[in-house]
Amino acid sequence: MTSATKTADVGAPARPGTAAGGGALAGTGTLVRFALRRDRVRLPVWILALLLGTLSTANSYAELYGTPEDRANAVETMGSPAGLAMSGPRHYLDDYTSGAMLGHQMLGFTAVLVGLMSVLVITRHTRAEEETGRAELLRSTVVGRHAHLAAALSVAALANLVLSLLLALGSLLLALGLGGLGVDGVDAGGSLLYGAAHAAAGLVFAGVTAVTAQLTAHARGATGTALAVIGAAYVLRAAGDSGENGALSWLSPIGWAQRTYVYVDDDWWPLLLCLALAAGCAATGFALSTRRDVGAGIRPQKPGRPVASPALGTPLGLALRLHRGMLAGFGAGLFLMGAMYGSILGQAEDMLKDIDQLQEALERIGGTGIAEAFASMVMVVVAVVAAVYVVMAALRARAEETAGRAEPLLATGLSRGRWAGSHLAVAMGGGTLALLVAGLGFGIAGAASTGDGALAPRLVGAALAYAPALWVTVGVAAVLFGWLPRASAAAWIVPVYAFVVGYLGQILRFPGWMNNLSPFGHVPRLPAADLNWTPLLVLTLVAAGLVWLGLAGLRRRDLETK
Repeated sequence: MTSATKTADVGAPARPGTAAGGGALAGTGTLVRFALRRDRVRLPVWILALLLGTLSTANSYAELYGTPEDRANAVETMGSPAGLAMSGPRHYLDDYTSGAMLGHQMLGFTAVLVGLMSVLVITRHTRAEEETGRAELLRSTVVGRHAHLAAALSVAALANLVLSLLLALGSLLLALGLGGLGVDGVDAGGSLLYGAAHAAAGLVFAGVTAVTAQLTAHARGATGTALAVIGAAYVLRAAGDSGENGALSWLSPIGWAQRTYVYVDDDWWPLLLCLALAAGCAATGFALSTRRDVGAGIRPQKPGRPVASPALGTPLGLALRLHRGMLAGFGAGLFLMGAMYGSILGQAEDMLKDIDQLQEALERIGGTGIAEAFASMVMVVVAVVAAVYVVMAALRARAEETAGRAEPLLATGLSRGRWAGSHLAVAMGGGTLALLVAGLGFGIAGAASTGDGALAPRLVGAALAYAPALWVTVGVAAVLFGWLPRASAAAWIVPVYAFVVGYLGQILRFPGWMNNLSPFGHVPRLPAADLNWTPLLVLTLVAAGLVWLGLAGLRRRDLETK
C-alpha cells in the first residue's frame, strides 16, 4: 500500500453505524468494565437487599405457617379476590406449602423490584450518559454507536443472572435446614426456576427501557415511561388474577413469571415468552437508536410557549416544573397502593387471626381492633414509599449541580440558599401531598371494605402524621448535599432502615432502641394509638435544623461543575 493510499484511508470518514477501527459494537467490552466499576456499590446493594428480603420472607413463612392447619387458614384468606390481586394466581393455593407461598406472594412483588433495578441500570448507562455529554465524547473515539446500549444490556443481564443464581442457592439452603429451620415444598428444580423467573422479568424490563431510552432526550423521561410500563404490568397481573379466567394476566410479563407455578408445577415454558419479549424489545431499541442523533430522542420535543409562565421566573416555580412528573407518578402509585391495602382491611381479622407472630406484633401496636392495628402497620410501608420520593426529590439539586445546570443559574442574582431551598421545599411539600393522596386511597377503600365511613378521615390523618418524619429525611439529604456532596446517596439509608426496623422489626421483634434511631419510629401509630403532638413537633424542629445546616454547608463549599 502506498503512502498516498494510507493517507486517503486515514482521512476517509467511517461508514454510518460504525466506529473508526471497529464495528457498531466496538468498545462494548471496555464500556462493560467501566459500567461495572461505576456500579461496584449500587449493584451489590440491590442484589443483597433482594436476596436477604426473599430469604427472610421464606423463613418467616416457615415459622408463621408451620402446620397444615395454619396453611389451610392462609388458603382461605388468600383465596379472596383482594388476596389474589395482592399475591398471584389461584392455582398456587392447590398445594400451599411454604415454597408455594414464596412463589405466590413474593414473586410478583420482587419482580417489580428487579424490574426497577434493570430500568435504573439501563438509563444510567445510556440516556444519562448522553444527557451529560459523556456518550458523545466517548463516541468520538473508537466506540461504536451501539456500544453504550449493548454494554448497558450486558450489565443488566449480568446483574439479573447473579441475582437469579443467589436466589436459587439461598432458597435451596433454606430448604436444607440452614439455621435449623427447613422450608417445606422447596427443592432444587423449583429453586432454579424461582431464580430464573426473576431474571426473566428483569430482562424484559431492561429491554423495555432500551426502547424508552430512544424515545425521549431526558433520562427521567425514559425512566418514568419504563416505570409506567412496570406499573401497567403489575395492574394487569392483579386484575387478571383476581378475575375468573385470568386472561389479563397473560398480557403481563409479571403474570408470565408467576405462571411458572414455581414449587407447584415448575413450568419453565412461560419464561420463553419473557425471553422473546426481552429480545424483541432490545432489537427494537438498537433499531431506533439508528434513527436519531446522539443526545436527541425519537419523539421530538414540543416547542415551548412563546411566553414563559411567570412562575418559571422564580426558583420555586422552576423546581415545581422539574419535579412535577415524578410527583405525579408517585402520587398515582401511592393512591393505588393505599386503595389496594384498604380493599382488604375489612378482611384483616380473618386473615391474621391464626398467625400468632403477627397477632403479637399487632397487640404491641395497640388499638381497639385488628383492622386498626393492621392499618397502622401498613401505614409504615406507605410512609417509606413516600420517603423514596422525598429522597429522590431532595437529591435533584445534586443532579442539577453535577450536570452543570446550577452554575448558570447561580451566576445571576439567585442565591444558593434560594436555589437549593426551592428543591427541598418541593420535596417536603410533595412528600406531604403524596401522603395525603395515599391516605385518601387507603381511607376510601378501607371505609368501603369495613363499612365504617368514619374510618376514612382517620386513615388520612394517620398518613399525614408521617409528614414530619419525611421532612427529617429531607433534612438528612440536605446535610449530606451541603457538607458531603459525594456521599449524598447515603440519604437512602433512612427509608431502607425505616422499612427494615419499622415494618419487619415489628414482626421479628427487634429491640426498641433500633426503632428509636429512625425518625419514623417516633411517629404515633395512628389510627391504633392516640395522637401525641410532642414527637411530631420535635421532628419538625429537627427537620428545620437539618435543612438550615445543609444550606449553611452549601454556602461554604465550591460547586462541582462540568
